[in-house]
Amino acid sequence: MNLDLWKRCALGVGLLVCLGSHAQAQAQTQDAAAPETENQTARWQITYNGQMHPSFGAAYTGPNSIVPGHERMYTLSATAFLGWRPWQGGELYFNPEMAQGVPFSTNLVGLGGFTNGEITRAAGEAPVFYRQRLFLRQTWNQGGGTEAVESDLNQMAGTVDKNRWVLTLGNFSTLDVFDPNTYAKDPRTQFMNWGNWTYAAYDYAADARGFGWGFAAEWYHDDWVLRFGRMSGPKEPNMLEVDLALARHFGDQVEVEHAHTLGGQPGKVRLLGWRNRAQLANFDDALAWLQAHPGHYADPTALFQVRAGDQWKYGVGLNLEQALSAHTGLFLRLMQADGHTETHAFTEVDGSFSSGVLIKGAAWGREQDSVGVSLMANTLSDARRHFLEAGGTSFFIGDGALRYRPETIFEGYYSWEALKRLWLSLDVQHIQNPAYNADRGPMTVYALRIHTER
Repeated sequence: MNLDLWKRCALGVGLLVCLGSHAQAQAQTQDAAAPETENQTARWQITYNGQMHPSFGAAYTGPNSIVPGHERMYTLSATAFLGWRPWQGGELYFNPEMAQGVPFSTNLVGLGGFTNGEITRAAGEAPVFYRQRLFLRQTWNQGGGTEAVESDLNQMAGTVDKNRWVLTLGNFSTLDVFDPNTYAKDPRTQFMNWGNWTYAAYDYAADARGFGWGFAAEWYHDDWVLRFGRMSGPKEPNMLEVDLALARHFGDQVEVEHAHTLGGQPGKVRLLGWRNRAQLANFDDALAWLQAHPGHYADPTALFQVRAGDQWKYGVGLNLEQALSAHTGLFLRLMQADGHTETHAFTEVDGSFSSGVLIKGAAWGREQDSVGVSLMANTLSDARRHFLEAGGTSFFIGDGALRYRPETIFEGYYSWEALKRLWLSLDVQHIQNPAYNADRGPMTVYALRIHTER
């Protein structure tokens, strides 16, 4: 990272501090004036995440390996969350965003569980401006009593019936609706690793930034929620251009959620099933092609050559959240995907486990602080594993060889509210067998995150 880049980062951090100070001065007046029901909203967030890893051991380094020498990376994002109620039950949202950043090893390679949830939107040192979301949310109330909706990002304050239908339509992320979790969801405020803010094995349809076009429907009835939807994926795996031929290429998901009380504390259990249909390479076909063309071991030509015809990809996952006390909560996610085909839109994981605990700072008199610890384990299917062992290279990983072991990751963080609505977070992630290779690592990643929102 050069000196000019450090100067830009310093200016960005200075801007965050100024905005945080302004928010502190304005917050009390604005909160007091907040209406009971909002008909429009204008909010924003800014997040800087700087990470580094010291040198680590590596018996060899391939074309898609993370560099074993000392490295730094960063992301910076700024987002506006604009909303308006055009009619009763309707909410229209628009999110313009700016992002910049540089990943480890110049390209986003060398891990299954990447360490920064913002990195998919970063495209270099120059700021990039784009439309992140543009969607309509329509609610049809069905009785059963009312509950309050608090003002938040892409959420206007008001009330809804406990029993209701909700339709989300337009340009948004699958994860805006599916796989919610109170304790592990937002990489801007909670855990940073990809395997903590959703299932690492959830190859959900999206463009390279994590967004797409489609719909999601939700039915809330007493303690149950049913969700189903269809979203667009990329025209080519992991690329930015979306495929809008939703009758042929798509990502479908269905999720059932049940709320319960255990030991006097609330909790939820969710079961998610998904399937994608897209033009993808099959790993068995790619391995056969690779063995017939040994001169192409060091590049992803094998996947390109067999990427013909549509393939199905699918998986099922379990998501649990459980409050242990008023200030402490536990989360757990488990997912298994079929693993026959290359990654469509997320990361190179076929089986994933993540579990951890989040403690809110009210337990020690710091209501807006939080601390979290977690453990993750990612695995590969036999088909993907054999392809990599033969020297194959896929989109994100490829060390030239593979001594397979599950990729295990510990993450811990502390988030401190330094000023009103300005948080500083320190995070550490220890990764055993990066990219499932016992011949490389372990590696440790340290991070400083600065986040403000209003």
